[in-house]
Amino acid sequence: MGGAVVEEGPTGVKAPDGGWGWAILWGCFVITGFSYAFPKAVSVFFKELIREFGIGYSDTAWISSILLAMLYGTGPLCSVCVNRFGCRPVMFTGGLLASLGMVSASFCGSIIQLYFTTGVITGLGLALNFQPSLIMLNRYFNKRRPMANGLAAAGSPVFLCALSPLGQVLQDHYGWRGGFLILGGLLLNCCVCAALMRPLEAPRLGSGSGPGPQRPSRRLLDLSVFRDRGFVIYALAASIMVLGLFVPPVFVVSYAKDLGVPDTQAAFLLTILGFIDIFARPTAGFITGLKKVRPYSVYLFSFAMFFNGFTDLTGSTASDYGGLVVFCIFFGISYGMVGALQFEVLMAIVGTQKFSSAIGLVLLLEAIAVLIGPPSGGKLLDATHVYQYVFVLAGAEVLASSLVLVLGNFLCIGKRPEAATEEEHHKPPEDVKVDSREVEQFLKTEPEKNGEVVHTPETSV
Repeated sequence: MGGAVVEEGPTGVKAPDGGWGWAILWGCFVITGFSYAFPKAVSVFFKELIREFGIGYSDTAWISSILLAMLYGTGPLCSVCVNRFGCRPVMFTGGLLASLGMVSASFCGSIIQLYFTTGVITGLGLALNFQPSLIMLNRYFNKRRPMANGLAAAGSPVFLCALSPLGQVLQDHYGWRGGFLILGGLLLNCCVCAALMRPLEAPRLGSGSGPGPQRPSRRLLDLSVFRDRGFVIYALAASIMVLGLFVPPVFVVSYAKDLGVPDTQAAFLLTILGFIDIFARPTAGFITGLKKVRPYSVYLFSFAMFFNGFTDLTGSTASDYGGLVVFCIFFGISYGMVGALQFEVLMAIVGTQKFSSAIGLVLLLEAIAVLIGPPSGGKLLDATHVYQYVFVLAGAEVLASSLVLVLGNFLCIGKRPEAATEEEHHKPPEDVKVDSREVEQFLKTEPEKNGEVVHTPETSV
């Protein structure tokens, strides 16, 4: 198992919180933008596909659904690949697959072939880029990690604002086949981002002191995270949240048209939402990184979910275009807060050692929810023909998730026995050989536990 733990840096290596980490942050920004914006940006080609293949809108909508399902549902597979081969090789492979899928799609002759090329192959390629980039960001940033997560998450709205108009221009000039071919070339930039993911090196104690600290042995997919009550509560809350989180952006344009708003003005609602989202994410990350705020990041995340659910409920009362504009402004703020905090809180709960497995398992659970949420909203709309009910349902689901997280954290996690915690903190590591050179190096550096995870207020969740 020579590469079983390549992604996990040597024990005791301190996150630089800068330096090459800024290059890692830029790569994560680009990858996040492609991963989240691409499934939505592809929708500009749907009318052309409907015309060429003689199919319905629901048939083309499956392309975006499969893309999202692959992005979320292949989480455990990505975890295994990263733990076996490391972040950089997995991301290179993912970039090539994402590009290959779109290039192959430009030669497709049926919608089924597009499902496989654009949906499965490109979706898998984006998934193999997204998860490793977050793992690398977690390793390079510690004190500045909330801000780094917020900046990286801003890639989603920025790329959405850029890729949607670009796709329309490409379709007008080159048709959907030429557009897919060019977008496939753009996705090769994922390979450039992969090249930026330089592993952290362990410092050597001296020229004759032998190799540095060894990497800890780990499973390819660490299921022991389910023993962590904090992780279980987070995963449950996140799954409930995803049921309603993506519903309003899907239906808000149709809601506006149902109120008699012109098509152009209705589509502009998503532009407003995305523009607010761009600034909300880094701002939320910066606030979370403050010393007095960071220990309470879980509660801030709960507030973000509560804010988002409450916004959905109030949005259901909108009766004109002005009301929907106000809704999109507040939804963009709350949506940006959720996007900036969701992975930061997960990192704080499980720590660096188990994050690669934890994020894969969480994304798998969210994949199930994301395939249930929007379709269930659509069925409710078909049955009632009332958009307000859809927004109320979405708001209730997100509000429920916030209550699950805050009550679970307060009642279950907050009552962990202090004696057991102290025992864990002071328990010496097993099978660790200490020599005089290591002791000397230990005294020269900051007093960190050798071979143990350093517990901070936010990781005690």
